[in-house]
Amino acid sequence: MTNKNRTTLYVGVTNDLHRRIYEHKNHLLKNSFTEKYNLEYCIYYEEFQSIDLAITREKEIKKWNRQKKENLINKVNPQWEILVTENGFISRKL
Repeated sequence: MTNKNRTTLYVGVTNDLHRRIYEHKNHLLKNSFTEKYNLEYCIYYEEFQSIDLAITREKEIKKWNRQKKENLINKVNPQWEILVTENGFISRKL
C-alpha cells in the first residue's frame, strides 16, 4: 500500500485483499500506520497458498530498505499504478 504521492510504503498480510483495502481507504483502522500516512492504494501484491508462507514473505519484505522494495514493485508495476481497489482488480500483475 502507498499514499497519493507514493512517499510511504506499507507491507501487510490479509486473507481478503478487497476488504482490507476498503478498511484502509475508509480509514476504519483508527490510529494505525496506514491511517496516519493515508495509505489507500494497492500498487503491489503477492498471493500464497498458505497464511504461513504469506507471513514469512511479509516479514522478509518488511526488513528490506526502501530501494529494494521499490525494485520489487518496479519489476511488475513500473508506473506504480493502482492494481486493486476495494471493488476489485483494476489490473492483474504479470
